[in-house]
Amino acid sequence: MSKDEDRINYAVADRDLKYYIFDWDDNILHMPTHIHLERRDENGEWVPHSVSTAVFSVIRADQENYRAPPGGWEDAFRDFRDIDVENENVFLRDTRMAIDRVVQGEQKAGPCFEIFRTTLIEGRLFAIVTARGHSPAVIREGVEYFIETVLTSEERQTMLRNLRGYLACFDPDHHTEDDSEVMTYYLNHNRYHGVMSPHFRAMMGQPPGASPNTEAGKQFAIKDFVEHVIKITRANGLTSPISVGFSDDDEGNVEAVEAYVRDALSREFPGIKFVVYYTSDPKVTSGRKVVVRGQLSLDL
Repeated sequence: MSKDEDRINYAVADRDLKYYIFDWDDNILHMPTHIHLERRDENGEWVPHSVSTAVFSVIRADQENYRAPPGGWEDAFRDFRDIDVENENVFLRDTRMAIDRVVQGEQKAGPCFEIFRTTLIEGRLFAIVTARGHSPAVIREGVEYFIETVLTSEERQTMLRNLRGYLACFDPDHHTEDDSEVMTYYLNHNRYHGVMSPHFRAMMGQPPGASPNTEAGKQFAIKDFVEHVIKITRANGLTSPISVGFSDDDEGNVEAVEAYVRDALSREFPGIKFVVYYTSDPKVTSGRKVVVRGQLSLDL
């Protein structure tokens, strides 16, 4: 292998066009962030009760026993917005805590932790689509911490070699010497959507004060990413079939996305292969796979 080939993986030009959309909470990481609710106790009184995102996905339809606090749902999800706690953004604090616990062996990773890791190492395009209300810049910073902390130095070098390969094959005029520039170029080409954020809701065209809808937001984000990867691949003269995989731990979100892909996206983009993974099915540790069109393996 020449010195140039040692730094640049030209073989990426022959890879399949396989891209990924990941939910964050309980899919990549089990975050320590809590939702602040009220629960009806044994005396019928409403008392403060905070729950994890995993628990909330199970109880959120139980309106008889759980409700939002007096401040409403915005107050319930206050830790899922861009606020600072002790001079640190709450999302970045909780992401750091969750990743550190996984790295130290104190907590299990989410079901898509390893496939997200592989996606990064291979330099594939991806989107983070979460029901949180954080800005793209904050979510991206969480991804950067993942790269710095989870990937080994050898894996980061492999990642950079792959990224330089994409640049050499598809954007040869772009500077490829500086590692940070190569990484920035790659991260700029991915999507980071917090569907409850003011930024994203404005992107959807929702007026201020409109009632948010997580399922509708995720559908909009998925279509945005599909159009994004089509634009990039076709602009580079790539005509191979495109595959897009979506993974989420919330059954309601998964059902809504399945219906949306089947009824709308697969018709609008008939040449694309879609797959949806429900990653919180207790009967299937690696996630329940629903092929909507074509075949796509997330290697879970």
